[in-house]
Amino acid sequence: MDKPFIAIRPGNPTYDEGLSCGHYLNEAAEGFFRFMIGCQFTQIIATAYTQPNHSYSFQNVSFAQKDSSIVGMALGFTSEQYRRFSDKPLKEAAGSRNFQMKAVKMLFAPMFRIIETIDDGDFYLLAMAIDKDLRGKGVGSSLMKCIKKRARANGSARISLDVSANNKSARQIYENWGMTIESQWPKRLPLPRLRFYRMVKEI
Repeated sequence: MDKPFIAIRPGNPTYDEGLSCGHYLNEAAEGFFRFMIGCQFTQIIATAYTQPNHSYSFQNVSFAQKDSSIVGMALGFTSEQYRRFSDKPLKEAAGSRNFQMKAVKMLFAPMFRIIETIDDGDFYLLAMAIDKDLRGKGVGSSLMKCIKKRARANGSARISLDVSANNKSARQIYENWGMTIESQWPKRLPLPRLRFYRMVKEI
């Protein structure tokens, strides 16, 4: 069967695209955004998405599109960009949900600190997700090629990401793309359900 024609394009600062971003972020995080923000997570992320200079901004997004429909997303940024980001857009968008979001972040504080360990010079892939009916048809590879191009354009020497130890299928895909495990978190505590692998690839 022929592979579908997929166009990869940057995100635009529109609310509708933000809804797609929220959906794919939650898919990539295995439902964590819904847990952290609540049932209105897509609307909250969509509102923040339209604003610049934060982790979930349209500036960091590449969409995969088939015909006129978005079918996948990759979201990433450099370590330097991340250190300049603000939490303000998401907090303002969350409004009354800030208390719930803050409580979850406190509860899972060690997990959130993983991202603080991005090495200088790395381009960090925060999330990648693809519609189920198009998985295994080259969409992910096309998104990864775009991420590599963006990483090189920003002067990054490597791509890095964190993947749950329980998500063996995702880890296998990243390994097929030439990524290798560099470290794991936590390093000592026996927490298999909260274990993550840092995977990297020189570019």
